[in-house]
Amino acid sequence: MTNRRTRSRRLALVSSGLLVTLGLTVGLGAAGAWADDSDGIAGSPAANGSVDQTRSRYSYQVDPGQQVADEYLVQNTGTTAQAVTVYATDAFNADDGSFSLLDGGVETVDVGHWVSFDDGASKVEVTLEPGGSQIIPFTVTVPADAQPGDHAGGIIVSALSPAGQVSVDRRVAIRLYARVKGELQPGLTISSISSSYRGELNPFAGETSLTISLQNTGNVSLGANTVAQVRGIFGIPLSDLIRTPIPEMLPGSSRTVTIVVPGVGPWVYLNPQVSLAATVDEDALPPGLLPSAQRSSDLFVVPWAFVIVLVLAGFVLLVVRLSRSRDSARATAWIAYTEAEARRKAREEATA
Repeated sequence: MTNRRTRSRRLALVSSGLLVTLGLTVGLGAAGAWADDSDGIAGSPAANGSVDQTRSRYSYQVDPGQQVADEYLVQNTGTTAQAVTVYATDAFNADDGSFSLLDGGVETVDVGHWVSFDDGASKVEVTLEPGGSQIIPFTVTVPADAQPGDHAGGIIVSALSPAGQVSVDRRVAIRLYARVKGELQPGLTISSISSSYRGELNPFAGETSLTISLQNTGNVSLGANTVAQVRGIFGIPLSDLIRTPIPEMLPGSSRTVTIVVPGVGPWVYLNPQVSLAATVDEDALPPGLLPSAQRSSDLFVVPWAFVIVLVLAGFVLLVVRLSRSRDSARATAWIAYTEAEARRKAREEATA
């Protein structure tokens, strides 16, 4: 796929706040913004010519072949004039699981390709005076053969600002989701699980690490709440419950997560377990019944601390027994000697 061939050119976004990398700023929110002493840019969903305070993202539920018209408000929050470019692109999950968008130079093949501006243009270039703003109308045209489920992307506003002898491209982005109607198949599975144990000097402590591979096998964007615990023989709990939230995973994406469960003693047989319940973002459209999953693994641990204690105890017991045996032999020999001496003296006295 195009987005895989151009991973090095991708632009990573975080789910909230701002990510600054080599002069690149990207925000995800209702009014994400970047600013310094002279330059600043912001963008947000709009309605009726002003900021739409009810939305933090664009979310549409559409039929194949349907068109949706909407608005994007771009603002110059700085003190100098800004030439900005507004365009749409596709989303993906980065290696760390964060919601990410393709760079502007990468060809779009999904919902980013469905977005067009005036006269069918793929982007809009405008110049904004300090404090100025402009409404950017756009249209989402869903292909007639669009697959059911979630299609994720984003609307980006890009501003080039001089920084010494180079220009710095600073961008603000807002998520865009289009859910194409049809058969929704929410699917989130634990495809594999492995575990390892690390002991400590305290024989009643230690930690178990669970590494799980998650895969979104359906056509709906899902996050998850996971619960991990270590049990022993007969299912006896050996640790507290460890809860770990999993950020949203786009359809077809996968992720590897490591969960550390502390306070686990080396009880020879360990049974680490993890269960998950799928979730959807608060601003996302509900997809219906959400899936759940559970996996476990078997782990055999040598309780070295107990082994050392037993070896030391056995050594001490052996030394004690050897010492007692030696003392007993010496006592027996002494008794035999004193009896022999007594008999000898008795014979001498009888012959005198």
